[in-house]
Amino acid sequence: QVELQESGPGLVKPSQTLSLTCTVSGESIETNYNYWNWIRQPPGKGLEWIGFIAYSGSAYYSPTLKSRTSISWDTSKNQFTLELESVTPADTAVYYCAREGSAGGLDAWGQGTVITVSS
Repeated sequence: QVELQESGPGLVKPSQTLSLTCTVSGESIETNYNYWNWIRQPPGKGLEWIGFIAYSGSAYYSPTLKSRTSISWDTSKNQFTLELESVTPADTAVYYCAREGSAGGLDAWGQGTVITVSS
């Protein structure tokens, strides 16, 4: 059974770069046809898709966040990482990592990590 766990700083100052890591257990992140996603939910709002890194290592991003976002992976640690540049208080949210499996749909989620952007 695949499990995902986010880790991050909790508090980030405006204009800094947010870096989050998702550690995956129970399956290699290089397994064919899996897509490893980052999603967030700001307070009082719905879920917002940020982007994913595919089993091939290619990354794709939301058009609204693309200019500030980078997703990469470390296959030796079975982890993938989100970097979000130039954060503002509007980036305050619960951040989740999730897998889209070969059957489609987001079928495994981390528990989420709260990120607050504040000086």
